[in-house]
Amino acid sequence: MALCSITSQAQTDTADSVKSDTIPHKESLLKRMDDKLSARYYHSKYDTNYVVRPKEKWLLRLMANQAANYIHAKGTVNDVWSKYDLHTKRNTTFSFEVNYCDIAVSLSLNPAKISGSSNRDYEFNFEYHGNWLSFNLNYQRTNSWTGDIDLKDIHHMEEDALNMKVFSLTAYYTFNHRRFSFPAAFYQNYRQLRSAGSWLAGLAFQSGCIRTTDELKKRNPQAPEVHIDAAHVGIGGGYGYNLVLGKHSQWLLHLSILPTIVVYNHNELTVNDTQLSAKHMRFNMIFNERAAVVYHFSPRYFVGTTFIMDNTVFDDKAVVVNQNRWFARAFVGVRL
Repeated sequence: MALCSITSQAQTDTADSVKSDTIPHKESLLKRMDDKLSARYYHSKYDTNYVVRPKEKWLLRLMANQAANYIHAKGTVNDVWSKYDLHTKRNTTFSFEVNYCDIAVSLSLNPAKISGSSNRDYEFNFEYHGNWLSFNLNYQRTNSWTGDIDLKDIHHMEEDALNMKVFSLTAYYTFNHRRFSFPAAFYQNYRQLRSAGSWLAGLAFQSGCIRTTDELKKRNPQAPEVHIDAAHVGIGGGYGYNLVLGKHSQWLLHLSILPTIVVYNHNELTVNDTQLSAKHMRFNMIFNERAAVVYHFSPRYFVGTTFIMDNTVFDDKAVVVNQNRWFARAFVGVRL
């Protein structure tokens, strides 16, 4: 009995020792992680006379987002003239974002999906705005194209007639990256204290396909079966400017434009069983525009709005296509 008592007490002491060692170890690990994140967060290569880090490491934002797509096209294919003025449904979402030392997690809510809408459109956006390199990635899948059309006896296009899938990527390099900050305008994890601008170098890539659907054939058996596959790569340059107003730099107004000339394109059009390749383009460009307005009530509280738009213009004498995609966001935020 004495031996069992001694053994039991030894096991209890060992368990308490392991437990007491584990808690400080976990606390030490969390502290080391926090120290590394903080060191990276506060380490900045900006000119602090123009751009600074907020002292608060937590950033919370409540956002309302809306996006849509438009296509205007006209021309003659296989001796058949047609004109299209089409648009998709507007996609509206609400998001809540929690950001700690530039590590962010967000939760999005689509009211249309909750209400049971039959809209099957899908869009994915990913933005990164760094000190010197920024990019915007977008993927869109939509069946909600509708609008006016002039093609033989067809004058209006209902939803579910066309299915479009498009992937696009825009990347740009900021030359004056020590004094001009994209994140200050789009992420608010930096503060722009003085006005500054920068020349930009950019790359644009776009690839996608458009297909007529079985629903269109059921509604109009005479409608042609159309398949369009396209890919474009553009390079170019532009300019961006952050205008700071107010005694305490409360207002930030951002505007940038990046036109790119398409240096490679691969386009194929199939109407019924006839396949055509695109002719040499007379004018083939992709434009990327950005705008933002941010107002700081105090160093901690702010509101604002951002706007992103991509325009593609293709002209090969026979066919002219102008596609416009826009994404708008309104937000309110607090730093803790």
